[in-house]
Amino acid sequence: MIEQYVLDLQEVDELQVAAVGGKGAHLGGLSRIEGIRVPGGFCVTTDAFRRIMAEAPSIDDRLDRLSRLNPDDREGIRTLSAQIRSAVEEVSIPGDLAAAITSGLARLGEQAAYAVRSSATAEDLPTASFAGQQDTYLNVVGPTAILRHVSRCWASLFTERAVTYRQRNGIDHRTVHMAVVVQQMVFPHAAGILFTADPVTGNRKVATVDAGFGLGEALVSGLVNPDVFKVRHGEVVAKAIAAKQRAVHALPAGGTQEVAIDSQRQEQPALTDAQVVRLVQLGRRIEAHFGRPQDIEWCLVDNGFQIVQSRPITTLFPIPEADDQENHVYVSVGHQQMMIDPMKPLGFSMWQLTAMVPMHEAGGRLFVDVTRRLASPASRAALLDIMGRGDPLVRDALETVLDRDDFVPSLPDAGRGGPPVGGASAPIETDPAIVTELIERTRVSLAALERGIRTKSGPALFDFLLEAFEEHKRVLSDPLSMQAIMAGMEATWWLNDKLEEWLGEKNAADTLTLSAPDNITSEMGLALLDVADVIRPQPEVVAFLQGVEDEDFLDELAKLTGGTEARDAIETYLDRYGMRCVGEIDITRPRWRERPATLVPVILDNVRNFEPGAAGRRFEQGRQKSLKKEEDVLSRLRTLPDGDRKADEAERMIDRVRTFIGYREYPKYGIVSRYFVYKQALLEEAERLVQADVLPEREDIFYLTFQELHDVVRSHQVDDQLVQQRKEAFGSHHALTPPRVLTSDGEAVTGAYRRDGVPAGALIGLPVSAGTIEGRARVILDMAEADLEAGDILVTTFTDPSWSPLFVGVAGLVTEVGGLMTHGAVIAREYGLPAVVGVEQATRLIRDGQRIRVHGTDGYVEILP
Repeated sequence: MIEQYVLDLQEVDELQVAAVGGKGAHLGGLSRIEGIRVPGGFCVTTDAFRRIMAEAPSIDDRLDRLSRLNPDDREGIRTLSAQIRSAVEEVSIPGDLAAAITSGLARLGEQAAYAVRSSATAEDLPTASFAGQQDTYLNVVGPTAILRHVSRCWASLFTERAVTYRQRNGIDHRTVHMAVVVQQMVFPHAAGILFTADPVTGNRKVATVDAGFGLGEALVSGLVNPDVFKVRHGEVVAKAIAAKQRAVHALPAGGTQEVAIDSQRQEQPALTDAQVVRLVQLGRRIEAHFGRPQDIEWCLVDNGFQIVQSRPITTLFPIPEADDQENHVYVSVGHQQMMIDPMKPLGFSMWQLTAMVPMHEAGGRLFVDVTRRLASPASRAALLDIMGRGDPLVRDALETVLDRDDFVPSLPDAGRGGPPVGGASAPIETDPAIVTELIERTRVSLAALERGIRTKSGPALFDFLLEAFEEHKRVLSDPLSMQAIMAGMEATWWLNDKLEEWLGEKNAADTLTLSAPDNITSEMGLALLDVADVIRPQPEVVAFLQGVEDEDFLDELAKLTGGTEARDAIETYLDRYGMRCVGEIDITRPRWRERPATLVPVILDNVRNFEPGAAGRRFEQGRQKSLKKEEDVLSRLRTLPDGDRKADEAERMIDRVRTFIGYREYPKYGIVSRYFVYKQALLEEAERLVQADVLPEREDIFYLTFQELHDVVRSHQVDDQLVQQRKEAFGSHHALTPPRVLTSDGEAVTGAYRRDGVPAGALIGLPVSAGTIEGRARVILDMAEADLEAGDILVTTFTDPSWSPLFVGVAGLVTEVGGLMTHGAVIAREYGLPAVVGVEQATRLIRDGQRIRVHGTDGYVEILP
């Protein structure tokens, strides 16, 4: 293959990233769009870069050493990257390569001024912008200076920040190559950045223009605050004109300098409204060409706009696909299910197939379209009520959207809006036998699934699973089950509302539900205390567990004194709870049965922090506290006017809440138990595909939807490129923060707490479990890294049932995500832990080890000095 060292921008398009890097490819694409002016120039290709790298053999060894460094080893990265940059810059450019570059200059004008800009093959991509990772040199004049700056651009692939970025994102340094764009300089009256979607809210209908005088470098470097214009439907809808005291101008002999702006011009807009609207029209044309919102660098020259760069905006949350052009409002499923991490395709497609309402995927997360429910007054009121009780931020976000009169259509009734929000009402008797019967129904259905699936493989397995999903939904939608769940929730709400009204006491139900019976999730946490009781008297076992690093440790345990009993205790626990894990609604996440080492840190914390028999004592203490609270409440009610009636009603509701509130956790346990059966069967099928050389590894099935996997099993053919694309997309989805509410315009609506009486500086959240506690904050993002002491307060992003074993060892709970009836809240109340959930950015604002005070009754957290 003949190496090509220089390509004119007109010869390049966006498909040629491998040859000219992301920036060069986008500029080539831009230059082909009708009506878009791009300064002339050429690209020095990655062939040239590879040749230079080959001329410096010392680089190879340094790249090897660099790849072995920890991303946090700043000193090591700084030293090695500086050595590599020096080695690259010291390589003398071979004559034929230098001639190719200077002949490119001759075509455009040797003594003209140029911008010399690095263009790496891993930048300006749809999933990672790498913005600012490499270098740009402005107003470079003369062939000698341009060749020197081309060398600097090659070397800038190894700046400390670029190297660290790649290390943190798992990108191999050898797979990234550097091209260089050499482009005629423009000397603008004004310059800046155009975002074709609002970079803050994500709204795709609102464009944002940042503008300043002179070169755009002044804005990019933060030298001045820009004028900011917002444009919607071809009209400037908001603007803020800044005092622009300085600008960056080009010098005649090359280079740039800061200059002061005349005081009379400082507060003049850099652009007129008409110019802003014209610029946004150009931006929409560019956006349509690239097929996604763009971050565009522009210059205003002689009242005409020239475009000097365009890259995708990678921080926007994707919008669920819709088959119409209507407005839609979506509510996050992950915020209800306590799993806001991205799901793999097999995970979200199976949740869609087993869910009770249609769910839409975007960014690896699932959303429910609530537009129809918001459109009519009756269903709107019910939706807002249930959402507000669960998570006030969701309700506030929905009300924010409703306040825009033109967004949600108004309908006389809900039409086909799905089942009533919150399921059936609760006209059932307060009878513990109902819960016993429901648990038995789930057990029988699960046993039938396990029996039926054993003999199934190939396409027959998928036919069986599609039938099993219907049974799954039948169990989930059992009217009696829904009535029992609602009975517990409505009794909780009744008690909280009435006892605050009658006795002035907030969240009284939190104490009245302590140690409620039949709560599978709280039992799971207490059962791990019993496991610790078996292990605690065996020092050899404790010492062994402290060094556990891999998943086959259970086999080794039996060789130790007391190890057989320890192994049996853990195995018994896994038999009952091994299907659970963090993010368990995603079938692809590793279960405790698959990775039992996840539980070891929690077991060791329990061994260290508790005395024998703690589980039984904890449960009984909670039960007694609840009984005492009941006596206290009823006796106080009887002293009130009409007190006997009030006490009798409260007593009935206390009985009702204790009968049904524990069952709230059981349907999820049933779902996850079924999921583990599905998963084991699908992994066996994946193993057969690996043996048949259809797939390289079992876990590749996780990157296919259920329907796609069905096709692969039938055809024994797989699209390897699709699997690879899905892996890359899943990686990029981790960088996205899913919104609670998302519109079809792409606007992420966050919602706010409307609350007075909170101390200045306190972090506001939702009160879900009463009480106040002070203690050391332990910010834990991975349960497997837990290291807790008695009295610690757990601070994390979200908790699902798998976190319950940690709850027995902490004194309080703070989470970023959650609602009144989500699992963390239910278990916090069950264990009597003061808890505040829905605290935005809690894991960033609270540092590990800080002392904090959690106000679980009033819903805020104070960071103590």
